[in-house]
Amino acid sequence: MWPYPKIVAHRGGGALAPENTLAALRCGLAHGFHAVEFDVMLSRDAVPVLMHDEQFGRTVSGTGSVPASSAAELAALDAGGWFGSAFAGEPVPTYAQAAAFCREQAIWMNVELKPAAGFEGATGRVAAALTRQLFAAELAAAPVDPCTVPLFSSFSFDALLAARAAAPEIPRGYLVETIPPDWRARLQACAAVALHVNHEMLTPDLAQQIKEAGFGLFCYTVNDPVRAHTLLAWGVDGFCTDRIDLIGADFPPAAAAG
Repeated sequence: MWPYPKIVAHRGGGALAPENTLAALRCGLAHGFHAVEFDVMLSRDAVPVLMHDEQFGRTVSGTGSVPASSAAELAALDAGGWFGSAFAGEPVPTYAQAAAFCREQAIWMNVELKPAAGFEGATGRVAAALTRQLFAAELAAAPVDPCTVPLFSSFSFDALLAARAAAPEIPRGYLVETIPPDWRARLQACAAVALHVNHEMLTPDLAQQIKEAGFGLFCYTVNDPVRAHTLLAWGVDGFCTDRIDLIGADFPPAAAAG
């Protein structure tokens, strides 16, 4: 149900590097993480790039938006200076650039499809088609090693459906804040392998129901080791964390687990 790594670095490097950058991916790797989550959105010219916010102002300065900017214009922006002077000039990377780094370093990817408003279907379709192209060799293996192929997740059901139509062989996880009453039907409709949920909205009973239904269960964003232990005891398969300095890739360590 969950053949993927258990602990995932949120947005590349968690709280230790500017999110959704190659610097973040390098930071996560330096802390031993071979599993990352990051966000993908389409530029004006339909290039998937790593970005969480549609509008500029938080991680890139100025006014404007991702869907109104070309990939070249986004690459010229400073996506690291807001975090610290050591990261000034860090560009907005394309998904292809991030995927190339992760393939080279054997890093598994949870790719969150983060469509700008009105681009839900296009984001799923374009990202899926590109992923199929980038991971053609891995997908051609028999059998396919699931940890060599990204997993898509998204709050956008339409993006997941479009991704499924474009590349059904790329696995999907349905991402929710609160688990809806029809969670089982929605997971089945987009042929998802897992439900991704805000850990604060999870209960032991819901966790048991999801696991008994045969789905993987992934949580975001878990930054407290005590809470992490609790969730794993409930049967949660994995989670992402910002505190990669507190919760290591091997959490819980073998001695503690024993």
